[in-house]
This record gives sequence, C-alpha cells and structure tokens, in this order.
Amino acid sequence: MSESPNIETPAAPQPAEAVHQAPSQGAPYQGQQSGMGMGRKPGGSKRFPRRKVCIFCADKIDYVDYKDAKRLRKFVTERGKLVPRRISGNCAAHQRMLTVAVKRARVIALLPFKAAD
Repeated sequence: MSESPNIETPAAPQPAEAVHQAPSQGAPYQGQQSGMGMGRKPGGSKRFPRRKVCIFCADKIDYVDYKDAKRLRKFVTERGKLVPRRISGNCAAHQRMLTVAVKRARVIALLPFKAAD
C-alpha cells in the first residue's frame, strides 16, 4: 500500500462582505480640508452685497419710454443684448416695460439690434 502524502489543498477564498458606509457628518469628503468651510477664509466676516435698487422706481418713473434712447442704452450691452434683471437691479414690472421699450426702439432704429463689427 502506498501512502498518499498529506497534501492540503488551499482553501477557497471567502467572499469579502461589501461594506458600504456613508461618510459620517463630521468626516470630510475627499478634497475637503477639515475645520474650514468650503471656499471661506478663516476669520473672514460675512459681507452681503448691497441690494440694487430699481432705477425707475427710485426716479418714480411709471412708464419706460422707448424714445428715451439715452436711458435705454444703460440696459443694453455692447453686443446689443439686454442686461438681465439680477444685474441691472430693476423690479419685475419695470424690466418687462424696459424689454418692450428696447424692442420698440430697435425697430425704429434708435438702438442697434447687435454690435457693429
């Protein structure tokens, strides 16, 4: 009788359990520095930009006149686009009137449709 050598076969690898844990509230995400807020300088004060006031409301103008090209030019960019309300500071009602006035001024050639090349 031949004796078979006692050879141990390697055990099959056990499947690793997938551990998916959400990062805790205090742990910083990759790329963040702990202890500082995103984009803030340490020791900086909170400054809010000054709220813009509607020029037409401040001057108590009820109607935006399309013939007043000098005033309308302030709300048109060099390329001929209308300046949005969030940048100009106009109220919603005056911005709508301004849009109509600029379009009327363009039709009768008081304002250009686009920038001159």
